[in-house]
Amino acid sequence: MAKHPHSQFLGPEQRAAAWERLGKEPFDVIVIGGGVVGAGIALDAATRGLEVALVEARDLAAGTSSRSSKMFHGGLRYLEMFEFGLVREALRERELALSKLAPHLVKPLKFLYPLTHFGWERPYVSAGLLLYDTMGGAKSVPGQHHLTRHGALRLAPGLKRSALTGGVTYYDTLVDDARHTMTVARTAAHYGATIRTSTQVVGFLREADRVVGVKVRDSEDGRTTEARASVVINATGVWTDEIQALSHVRGRFHVRASKGVHIVVPRDRIASDAALILRTPTSVLFVIPWGSNHWVVGTTDTDWNLDLAHPAATKADIDYLLDRINEVLVTPLTHADITGVYAGLRPLLAGESDETSKLSREHAVARIAPGLVAIAGGKYTTYRVMAYDAVDAALVDIPRRVSPSVTEKVPLLGADGYHALLNQVPHLAEKYGVHPYRIEHLLNRYGSLIDEVLGLADGKPDLLQPITAAPAYLQVEALYAAAAEGALHLDDILARRTRISIEYADRGVDCADQVARLVAPVLGWEEADIAREVSTYQARVRAEIESQTQPDDTSADALRLEAPEARREVLDPVPLTAD
Repeated sequence: MAKHPHSQFLGPEQRAAAWERLGKEPFDVIVIGGGVVGAGIALDAATRGLEVALVEARDLAAGTSSRSSKMFHGGLRYLEMFEFGLVREALRERELALSKLAPHLVKPLKFLYPLTHFGWERPYVSAGLLLYDTMGGAKSVPGQHHLTRHGALRLAPGLKRSALTGGVTYYDTLVDDARHTMTVARTAAHYGATIRTSTQVVGFLREADRVVGVKVRDSEDGRTTEARASVVINATGVWTDEIQALSHVRGRFHVRASKGVHIVVPRDRIASDAALILRTPTSVLFVIPWGSNHWVVGTTDTDWNLDLAHPAATKADIDYLLDRINEVLVTPLTHADITGVYAGLRPLLAGESDETSKLSREHAVARIAPGLVAIAGGKYTTYRVMAYDAVDAALVDIPRRVSPSVTEKVPLLGADGYHALLNQVPHLAEKYGVHPYRIEHLLNRYGSLIDEVLGLADGKPDLLQPITAAPAYLQVEALYAAAAEGALHLDDILARRTRISIEYADRGVDCADQVARLVAPVLGWEEADIAREVSTYQARVRAEIESQTQPDDTSADALRLEAPEARREVLDPVPLTAD
């Protein structure tokens, strides 16, 4: 792949240059929000030849896009709601990601659907899965396979015999959502987009009735500047209404935040060779293999009206998940089995009132004022469709002809050459002196960028050693997160560039000092900075664990908010400043 003059490295030098560009250069498009939709919009616009900037108040994928069920899926349960268009669209995107756009990040995943009724249920489920297997042109995963009760229990011996009458297997996909979002953003940077995190929109610039840019504030040091563009796109998910209010323009839709909580448990606590999808009275429960050592169990679905940046899981949320999964397990899970918990907020579209609207996973795009477009709703899987819809809506404000979207033909960074490198694992292991299973692990995180990552260890063999208290990751991975992946704080590295914060019972506290010292030279940290980063991260973990003992959202939220922000100058909520 030819390298664009704008580097895909998101490091300190790029960050400084991006601030200069924001204040000096006019853009065609400014995107607000560094989740998967915002990153997708930046990639779509850049690959159409537009000058685009993306600003994010915190970190890439800091909100919803790092806290999903870790699936790039079609949404099997939406078939029962007759949302065939949504499912077809999502399945087409799943196939694109698996086969072309991100095969290093999106992986096939075998599911067991336990049947619980004799007679009618098997043909009913079979018909639904037939649609699911064929609607989106799926070619990269096998179709359904039917099992007797004995066959299902052989596949998942951890299930109670009384919990099923038989089973059906089918395939969906698994993704590390935070890494995928970050890779979309880096790919946008590769094609010329200006990407800057810790950069918060605090106001809009206007000329008459037209929005002509934004006022932004550095969340690290409080500096402000003004960035101008032909059109601004609000892609802030659950913050859509807040940014809408900041613009002083009436919106066309509202967003309701729905909290989804997941727990992470060791793999040996549930004996199964497949992921599980289980019906609950209100929805479904997923049991997803995470790496080689864990399961992710979720999710809940409850209204959330408190802090949007740090949704808190309660004891009631965790008890609900344990109660549901324990209904079918031979050996029940307990609170002591849990190594990690995370809570995310789904941005669901709502109408003017709850009585007149159905909360939806469909997305909506609106040009709410000259120079201002908003997009909200949707599913993680359909981010690329949402992105080109948003850019298409913005074209009316761009005073020149713009090419159509090409992102279905643009692999993400690391995709090109990935399959060939998988066949060269022994050679790469010998070249770098790293065990073959580590090479596979790295390929499934970085794809063909693996040489870039391991190249940082040239002459520094210690960097190829594991992080002492989080041995699933090499020390060089933490360094690369700061040098190339836009990580500015320990939380960015331990919660999103790696998933140490949910994969180890200490939630990353035991490796915080080591990781801080690894990245200090890259990020310019002195001893006082290292101490503050470690202390801030420890406080975050304490606050999360304490909030998870609370009986309700209000008390959990209050405890979670006691932890200090790593980004000391971020404003939450955003003040409604004058233009």
